Amino acid sequence: MKFADTRDKAIPAYCVEQDRIFEKSKSFDAVTKDWINQNNFSGSFGQSVLCPTEKGDAIALLGLGNKNSRRRSRFSLAANAKSLPAGSYEIVNPEAVENLEIEVLGWLINNYVFDKYKNKKDSQAYLVKPKIIDANRVLQFAEAEALARNLINTPTSDMGPEDLASATRNFANKFGADYSEIVGENLIAKNFPLIHTVGRASSQEPRLIEIKSGNVGPKVTLVGKGVCFDTGGLNIKPGRSMSLMKKDMGGAANVLALASMILSTSMNIQLRVIIPAVENSISENSFRPGDILTARNGSTVEINNTDAEGRLVLADALSFASEDDPDLIISMATLTGAARVAVGADIAPFFSERNEVSDILKASGAQQNDPVWPLPFWDPYEKMIEPDTADLDNSPSGGYGGAITAALFLRRFVTKPNSYIHFDIYSWSDTNKPGLPKGGITQGPRAIFDALPKILDI
Repeated sequence: MKFADTRDKAIPAYCVEQDRIFEKSKSFDAVTKDWINQNNFSGSFGQSVLCPTEKGDAIALLGLGNKNSRRRSRFSLAANAKSLPAGSYEIVNPEAVENLEIEVLGWLINNYVFDKYKNKKDSQAYLVKPKIIDANRVLQFAEAEALARNLINTPTSDMGPEDLASATRNFANKFGADYSEIVGENLIAKNFPLIHTVGRASSQEPRLIEIKSGNVGPKVTLVGKGVCFDTGGLNIKPGRSMSLMKKDMGGAANVLALASMILSTSMNIQLRVIIPAVENSISENSFRPGDILTARNGSTVEINNTDAEGRLVLADALSFASEDDPDLIISMATLTGAARVAVGADIAPFFSERNEVSDILKASGAQQNDPVWPLPFWDPYEKMIEPDTADLDNSPSGGYGGAITAALFLRRFVTKPNSYIHFDIYSWSDTNKPGLPKGGITQGPRAIFDALPKILDI
């Protein structure tokens, strides 16, 4: 994802609102007007046309639609980019585009291609860097998005726990951050029993990955679920449900994307990233339904479904995160299908004890075209995660409020719940949409990045 290499030979592009096309067309020459009429260009959302001029060159018209049509998609310019022929384009009236930085980001993201395993010719419509935006910030966002997408889209054969650790180590080296990991049987010795139990059946050893950067400012800890593949364990998933399980480390990818945004700027915080990296496989030493496990913080957990493994590895990671007494803990995980049922695939639901934090995150999500929405830590549901034979149940029966009960489970492992935010994300685009090519995506990092200084200030 990049801007056009040069302004030389870039095609001038005019952004046109649907209800102002007649007014705008008055400024074009007769050849261009005739071409507009022949191609029925009306300025509708996502409509683009390459027009000849009397001088023998070309201009592009990019339809922005009207405000109602723009509300139906996150990225207007990305919709235009999808229908343009390959080449370089320079927007000559950027003032016509609302929220230009985010729209430009959408164009860049739209050019993302996961071609690690496929030869593909370059057929992109590249955008000349607009002079009136903070282009470095846009590129930092685009690079963070590409990082997460590449991690999520890579199949588990090349993105198991070892590979995720290697990618995180490379990330830490890039930003001069400290890297460490605890692997295999050392997890038992260092008291991470749930991480070890979930990952012990895999040929790749489970591990706890940690990076740290900064020694002044508020302490912010990001915890990302790194389940590199989830068979469901002995409660094996059906084939249809297993097909996307390479993305079950989407929480890890998203916290690394957020960390990339933070470390690319001068944000004055002490950043810590914790990733429990495992593969939930099946072998003779898989953990079983009915087992009762003891977590890092001493809580006992009855296993009623081995497919509810994400909350187990996060439990140990959140206990570990709390021991440093951070000012803020944020967890991100592809945790429950119930969250998708509640808000669909496009919106990232989150949980916070504080209404003011929820309001800040919602506003930042709207500003960054990164939609998030609060769900409640509903205390009356606590009894649903309390079985008769242990402190906690990893998969309550009944089927109701699954995203909430999972969040309540995680909250039990955080010592300061008022300083905890949990995101239950999907991290995948099922179809090709403007700015959201099919495959792995981020959900929440831009919203969190924008909101973080305000949250830490309250």
